[in-house]
Amino acid sequence: MGYHTKKELNVVAADINLKLYEGELVGLVGANGIGKSTLLRTLSRVQPALHGNIHLAEKELTSYKPLELASKLSIVLTEQIASKNITVQELVALGRQPYTNWVGKMTEDDIDKVRKAIEVTHIEDLVTKRCFELSDGQLQKVLIARAIAQDTPFIMLDEPTTHLDVYHKAYILKLLKRLAFETKKTILFSTHEIDFAIQLCDKMIVMNKEGFEFGRPKELVQARAFSGLFPEDLIIFDHKSGRYKVRG
Repeated sequence: MGYHTKKELNVVAADINLKLYEGELVGLVGANGIGKSTLLRTLSRVQPALHGNIHLAEKELTSYKPLELASKLSIVLTEQIASKNITVQELVALGRQPYTNWVGKMTEDDIDKVRKAIEVTHIEDLVTKRCFELSDGQLQKVLIARAIAQDTPFIMLDEPTTHLDVYHKAYILKLLKRLAFETKKTILFSTHEIDFAIQLCDKMIVMNKEGFEFGRPKELVQARAFSGLFPEDLIIFDHKSGRYKVRG
């Protein structure tokens, strides 16, 4: 995977081979600039793969039509939304767009899924606000609610806990864990909250300069997969506690 520039082909990572199952919460971790966002954008068809095949529900990703793909995969990327002048209610309701008719008329089922998405993310007090009135953390929760309202079997999120305090980081990740378990959705997210991810994820993808490692957190800790992610002059990974510690 990677991208084309005007002068050259930039390969970010290669030889990635993995399979995700329903009901799993999968964390994607690695240092800044290692290619986490590029991997998510490639897996979600936001950008094309340079080589190889990606299958979603036993079907080649490139063979999906846009609306069909939107009913299978919902994504929350780090890009800004097109308009912040819409209300929170309206933004969450956009998650139902793949299922509404050409005039966007929602059925009772659509309305119910929007309501449940708002409730499960605890943003009831924000629904009448316009998005430009929200803090970055509030907007992040609204975007997650939109993905939940889309009601796809696969949800992909790029750093969903950015701009949140430590309590709400834990809250969002536990929410994703509960959604994966209760609804049998596959949820893949990138994060810098490695300690939390080790505690909550069913599987993890660890990207480093040599490639990637994939497996259950406990197995990855035993394999010392987290040790080489960052320079060890300042922090080290303690394998007994499964956490990073500051040197000295």
